[in-house]
Amino acid sequence: QVQLVESGGRLVQAGGSLRLSCAASGRTFSSYTMGWFRQAPGKEREFVAGITRSGGDTYYTDSVKGRFTISRDNAKNTVYLQMNSLNPEDTAVYYCAASVAPGGSNWPGAFGYWGQGTQVTVSS
Repeated sequence: QVQLVESGGRLVQAGGSLRLSCAASGRTFSSYTMGWFRQAPGKEREFVAGITRSGGDTYYTDSVKGRFTISRDNAKNTVYLQMNSLNPEDTAVYYCAASVAPGGSNWPGAFGYWGQGTQVTVSS
């Protein structure tokens, strides 16, 4: 099992940047594909970005390509989401998730472990 704790969410102005972090417990962090999802009020949870076990491959939803970057440090059991050029449509609770699948999925059901979420609010 793995436990996930997100941090870094806060209020930021449009055009600004934030870096979210997700710290994982356990010694098998490198065996999980990691992902970031978000959920805005009244909307379904949506995939944002994913990264394979080694960090060699990353994938993104179209709306964040070129603005967000996912990365991981397996030595620190941490995955990051660097978010640039933020706009109000990025406002949501952001969740970190872990999957035992090899990678490439953007389906929430493929991720068996979730953090509690961190709020990102972008003001216009």
